Amino acid sequence: MKDGFIRAGAATPVIKVADCQFNRGQILKLMQQADQEQVHVLIFPELCLTGYTCGDLFLSDSLLNAARKALQCLVRASAKMETLFAVGLPLADGAGLYNVAAIFQQGRLLAFVPKQHIPNYSEFYEQRHFTAGPLSGEVWFDQQLIPFGSRLLFRCGQMPELTAAFEICEDLWVASPVSSSHAAAGATLIGNLSASDETVSKADYRRLLVKSQSARLICAYLYADAGEGESTTDLVFAGHNLIYENGREAAQSPLFSSGLLTADLDLQLLIQERRRQNTFSSTAPEITQPPYRTLPFHLTMKTLKLNRKIEPQPFVPADHDERSSRCEEILQIQTQGLKKRLQHIGCRTAVIGLSGGLDSTLALWVTVKAFESLSYSLKGIIGVTMPGFGTTDRTYQNALRLTSELGITLREISISKAVSSHFEDISHDPLVEDITYENAQARERTQILMDLANKHHGIVIGTGDLSELALGWATYNGDHMSMYAVNCSIPKTLVRHLIQYAAEHSEKNLRELLKDILNTPVSPELLPPGDGEIAQKTETIVGPYLLHDFFLYYMTRYGFSPSKIERMAKKAFTGIFTAEDIHHWLIVFIKRFFAQQFKRSCLPDGPKVGSVTLSPRGDWRMPSDAEAAIWLQDLEY
Repeated sequence: MKDGFIRAGAATPVIKVADCQFNRGQILKLMQQADQEQVHVLIFPELCLTGYTCGDLFLSDSLLNAARKALQCLVRASAKMETLFAVGLPLADGAGLYNVAAIFQQGRLLAFVPKQHIPNYSEFYEQRHFTAGPLSGEVWFDQQLIPFGSRLLFRCGQMPELTAAFEICEDLWVASPVSSSHAAAGATLIGNLSASDETVSKADYRRLLVKSQSARLICAYLYADAGEGESTTDLVFAGHNLIYENGREAAQSPLFSSGLLTADLDLQLLIQERRRQNTFSSTAPEITQPPYRTLPFHLTMKTLKLNRKIEPQPFVPADHDERSSRCEEILQIQTQGLKKRLQHIGCRTAVIGLSGGLDSTLALWVTVKAFESLSYSLKGIIGVTMPGFGTTDRTYQNALRLTSELGITLREISISKAVSSHFEDISHDPLVEDITYENAQARERTQILMDLANKHHGIVIGTGDLSELALGWATYNGDHMSMYAVNCSIPKTLVRHLIQYAAEHSEKNLRELLKDILNTPVSPELLPPGDGEIAQKTETIVGPYLLHDFFLYYMTRYGFSPSKIERMAKKAFTGIFTAEDIHHWLIVFIKRFFAQQFKRSCLPDGPKVGSVTLSPRGDWRMPSDAEAAIWLQDLEY
């Protein structure tokens, strides 16, 4: 449970219709399995103690009493189990018969949650037997008054982020699901006890329904479906269990299966997302009347050995087809952003500094697409290669080839003479290859680009990416500045895939050129090469972008603590980076991120592409002199 992680489950027992004793035994086996697997919340299907398909037998006192006794046995059997269980059964109270979920834990029956929407259409005829349950109240059961109503929240005392609520089958399928008010009242985990029969294509719709509800409510959603053993007189049930987290599939059982399905869920992620989306709770007073009653339960705080898959590249879809679709969408967003800017100022000239590296290649690709969409001549794109003290022949030749393959205008301007003269002006020894030596070159290149843009009535297209902005890996008022920054919200790990996508959709010569650019080490090339090879490799200095992009995503997107990010990184990068490397580079990231905010406070315009951006006018507002002490202390630095 540390860091907001919990293990939740949905279980489908193999049952016998109207055999409560047999069903109790099957449910107990799954309860014991869940307890052994450290599951914190487990739900079972609707009416699973009796079977959903009992028909008019639901009106039999014999069946209702057997279900009561079976539940009492399960509650007692849970005495040494910490899992919070939800089991479906019919419950009679006075003149009413209710379809309920019994919520219990550690030998205590906490409450009954009744079904609100009783279907009576097509194959469903529940109104023949059941009555819609109250919103709040109490019921007499096992010689005590038990909370009875749908407006109940179950909150963990040791981890308040775990606040559970429950609905039953049709409660989700209606126009205004019961779970909507549950979430507005504070529930982060919704359990649905269901008996959804299987018909052609219904599984797809069920998935869509659960997925969209979990996304809309920013919650974890557990769906337990009736399965094997239900009567097949007219219907077949498939045990189609689903677990979703904020629209993301965490686990899914195959159709026509039974047993226990579990997933590790991140409730901190849900809470942080709700805080960020401040309209989430704005409608709460409207839909949570009458008010909810909160019932506490308790869990021992333990550190789970995570079974949750954590992708090492959160900015990049793992699936090839999804990744290709994402790349096309991103390129369109970048292209449309630049297109609008060019149209607005009536500009037909763009100036780009070409290094032969990834970022400038992507910026050029986007500029070409923008010019093509405007039917502008590509000769209006001026690609400027500016060899200096650190330029290698490989990057120089790749820059030249790019201009030729894409049909743009080439300008070659060496900066060596100008920078040497500048060193004389400021009395800097050119043999001292320090920060002054490097930044003088970067600023000279920017000056050339800006002045060329003035001369040709154009704008300078920025090439810097999101990862560089996060680390401050840019020369202030050098490559840090432009007139429109098309890459400003593209992280380095994603830049690679965008260039790969461009290569896959190019003719042979250009494809081979782009592949060579992809294989070139990332470098600012500001220090003299060694034996003609790049001497200054960025990732050797500031660390692997694979790690830094991971840190950036979870620190800015969800506000996670460094210790949680470190734990997740160790899981995501198992066999790739050591724990020591992850710890070291996370400290570097935090220090640089805080120290370099002043560079982000004056960024040029550029399009937002994904959910993470550092624009001072958009998603990220941070004082330039904020202290990093709390974040470093969290890592026991």
